[in-house]
Amino acid sequence: LGKSDPLYRIFPQRTSEEAAVIEWGHSAIISALDGAVANFGPQTSQGANFEVETAPVLANPIDGVGRWKKSNDDETLSDFDREYPGKLKNAAAVEGNMVIMTDAAGLSGVTMARIAKESGAAALMVVNTDQNAGDFIYSLEAESEEEAKYAEENIDIPIVMVSLQAGNVITTAMATDASDPNEINRGAGLPDRVRLYAGGDRPFFEDAVSKTPVVYLIHNMLTSEECDALIGMAEGKYDRVDDTTGINNYLDNTMASTEANGEPSAVNVDRVTLWKGGIAGKVIKDVDERISQVTGFPPEHFSDFQMNKHVKGSAHLPHFDVNEANGVMATITLFLNDVEDGDGGELFYPNPLDGGTPVMVRPRKGLAVVHHNTDENYVFDKSTINEELVVTGSSTVKYVAKKYVYLNPQPNAMRVVLPLIALPFGGKLPGIFSTLYIALIDKFGVETGVTYFQKVIVMLPVFLLLVIASAVSDAVQKKLKEGKDGKKKETNEKTTKKTKKSKKLIKN
Repeated sequence: LGKSDPLYRIFPQRTSEEAAVIEWGHSAIISALDGAVANFGPQTSQGANFEVETAPVLANPIDGVGRWKKSNDDETLSDFDREYPGKLKNAAAVEGNMVIMTDAAGLSGVTMARIAKESGAAALMVVNTDQNAGDFIYSLEAESEEEAKYAEENIDIPIVMVSLQAGNVITTAMATDASDPNEINRGAGLPDRVRLYAGGDRPFFEDAVSKTPVVYLIHNMLTSEECDALIGMAEGKYDRVDDTTGINNYLDNTMASTEANGEPSAVNVDRVTLWKGGIAGKVIKDVDERISQVTGFPPEHFSDFQMNKHVKGSAHLPHFDVNEANGVMATITLFLNDVEDGDGGELFYPNPLDGGTPVMVRPRKGLAVVHHNTDENYVFDKSTINEELVVTGSSTVKYVAKKYVYLNPQPNAMRVVLPLIALPFGGKLPGIFSTLYIALIDKFGVETGVTYFQKVIVMLPVFLLLVIASAVSDAVQKKLKEGKDGKKKETNEKTTKKTKKSKKLIKN
């Protein structure tokens, strides 16, 4: 299956080499947008290795053409030359700056680049005006050999595309409630200066489904070293998932299978939850902080990492990410290693309701996939049904870390006490706690059962301290008693010796 397969939308489609960042502000407050670098001209061979700092200027006309476009009937000209409308009206203002232009006129990427270049621009930002595209952006390409040749010889400025939402953000960056809309449309809301540079290893977004369900990718969410560290933390701690018992393991987010005839939903999947919470080490703290910064989700709402290991034949059949005991607002799936194309293991969304085909995401090391399980009103979204396709490679192993974003912040019982209990076991919580959690929910219902569990967990350290204190006290008292008994015995022995000596003297 390829990216052009008519049956599926295949992701990821973007790469780090084409990523760009448009940034403005100062050290205290910095705003940034993601861009996709054009796939033509000398900049391509530089691997998006560029940096420009300049003022942003709106093109006039904004689409490079305007409403009074005149057709060029000169048959001696090529299609590429006939499409070219000439320099911008505000070329003098554009000179040496980054010009912002929309693709609304349907001009090719190279033609827009030509307009910008011949108007003296130092860079071009193209806004994707497709109303149905959401945050989707792509690398502009030459549409003919003539365009490719022209770009190679003439286009030496950075050309990036941003989404319509991003375009609205930058054009209103400095606007206030009192700003005149007409002035905003003429560029009054733009920042004074922007920095355009290669994205490199910085996290960047790729939109997959803009609504129902919301699904997007975040490239470079984890470093290679962080992926390896997480895999190492879970090694030797996995248990094979058995979801055929009809019992929901709420603590580990392992729900009972809904497959017919008692068949498993998680097939040959090994799993462990690493309970680290508020006492996590540097690796997990750094990752949680980055995820929060990039996604906007508060870290207090995060679950601990659920680690999953898939081998040949492993799969997770279609399921919803739900947890009756703790509503799951979003799911963050992180791939910890690459899986070769054709070896399976893709994350699959079979039922998006945006009018497009199903979505398939191939495992790439460090890539995060985020999907929202609820709509903007926190109502469960049935279109979020997802599955992990069967791993087919004979020697393939797929490692996946999942982090669930709960509707409510997690109490200290979950973020501190349970991780402390799990600490001697490398983060793996003894199974008795899951059993207790399930038993309390079955006995008292979800809300009351969860409350009772949290109270028990909070009191447990106090109980353990009392037990330890009691044991220490008993040991001290025993030692003191042994000391007293020893002294008494020694005194008795001395008295006996003195008595015997006195008797001997009398006898003599």
